Amino acid sequence: MTKRIGILGGTFDPPHNGHLLMAELVRESMQLDGIWLLPANVPPHKQGTSTPSVLRAEMANLAADTNEYFNVQDIELKRTGVSYTFDTVKILKDLYPKNEFYFIIGADMIAYLPKWHKIEELSKLIQFVGVNRTGYPVKSKYPVHLVDIPAIDLSSTAIRARIREQRTVKYMLPDTIIHFIKEHQLYED
Repeated sequence: MTKRIGILGGTFDPPHNGHLLMAELVRESMQLDGIWLLPANVPPHKQGTSTPSVLRAEMANLAADTNEYFNVQDIELKRTGVSYTFDTVKILKDLYPKNEFYFIIGADMIAYLPKWHKIEELSKLIQFVGVNRTGYPVKSKYPVHLVDIPAIDLSSTAIRARIREQRTVKYMLPDTIIHFIKEHQLYED
């Protein structure tokens, strides 16, 4: 049986309610059977994260636990080196040949698509699903199905800064992740 699966990649350092809302609204809009959170080991477009991958994977699992349709795939965390979406999609298609995959990206990544590794081949393997993000255009020469979602201006970078400054992150993160961050003393100076 063919399943329609949305893929949401990222460092998830930490995963926040903006990620979860985006994934859920795309799932509903696209009538997807599920969403797989895909924590990156070393993303090609960002500086490395200082949070160990095992902790980021645990936080992704806590985030996935908030929704019966969400799961975590650790394919990229098991690989060494830079996590290119092209390589990951090839692996997913080999492992799950009956599934249709939809790669969810924010408008910031839509603008960045021309710089993605093997983008021409990748755009033939997977359907991109883009969501709006304040301050970024949503036009691309690559096929991107757009889903309009409410603008939520959350970022993991801003959340880490708030934690360092000992400011509240309540309602920005699931409570289980807030507890996990406190328990492991993440993002503190």
